[in-house]
Amino acid sequence: MEKDLNQSKYETTLAKYKTNLNDADIQAKVAELIEKKVAENDTEEVKRLLFTCIDLTTLNSTDSVRSVMKFTEKVNEFDDKYPDIKNVGAICVYPNFAEIVKDTLEVEGVNIACVSAGFPSSQTFIEVKIAETALAVMNGADEIDIVISLGQFLDGDYETMCEEIQEIKEACKQAHLKVILETGALKTASNIKKASILSMYAGADFIKTSTGKMQPAASAEAAYVMCEAIKEYYDKTGIKVGFKPAGGINTVHDALVYYTIVKEILGQEWLNNEMFRIGTSRMANLLLSDILGEEVKFF
Repeated sequence: MEKDLNQSKYETTLAKYKTNLNDADIQAKVAELIEKKVAENDTEEVKRLLFTCIDLTTLNSTDSVRSVMKFTEKVNEFDDKYPDIKNVGAICVYPNFAEIVKDTLEVEGVNIACVSAGFPSSQTFIEVKIAETALAVMNGADEIDIVISLGQFLDGDYETMCEEIQEIKEACKQAHLKVILETGALKTASNIKKASILSMYAGADFIKTSTGKMQPAASAEAAYVMCEAIKEYYDKTGIKVGFKPAGGINTVHDALVYYTIVKEILGQEWLNNEMFRIGTSRMANLLLSDILGEEVKFF
């Protein structure tokens, strides 16, 4: 009986929002937005902002203490080499490297983010998810990126999915929680909207499209739906939740598309690296090259 009551709590929450979406309608709206609005944002000022929103990421099987130190040292060097360009938003690593980044990082304003809680599949015991999160925070993580329990969501078990997020949120203490929906696996706009609302209701500080470990990853359509969800949630609750596209962001134009979606749906209050991040390391050199007007391979 208690489980049924809890489950109905989440169904009742979803009923307050528009979640019955038409995929073709979303595609048409996104295509129109890109055609009409992206070009006006193709400016140096926007690219400088986008650079500060990058989560510079290394999530490789070959990561080591030495490689992560070297990766972090490049962020330190950036301040000296390009003093007139603000640094990236965060360095994102596996949780066992949080302390290495903390001990190596010398610059102000760059956060330490860790993927956690059974990333990228989220298929492990909740006790392990909580312990991994707590250890990452204890070792210096400012931000924790987790993946929703996709199987539970797709089975309609919203209670299990949301209560996991709530428990991990408690383990985050002062750190921000970024919840990854893995939108490619959710497939439909309606599923993406529901997962967005439930994740925010459960305590997400950010919602994020993808892990980058499966395809399809981020898409403009998923971003549009997620930003609409953030706006609707903010209008109803007064709670501001950040947005992060990640995975498959290969060109400066891709980054400008996501910037444009955030600007048009959420507005200026979200156009900073406290509310907007981009999960793509390759974008750092591409944006630098555009800003400086010459090919740059710094990172």
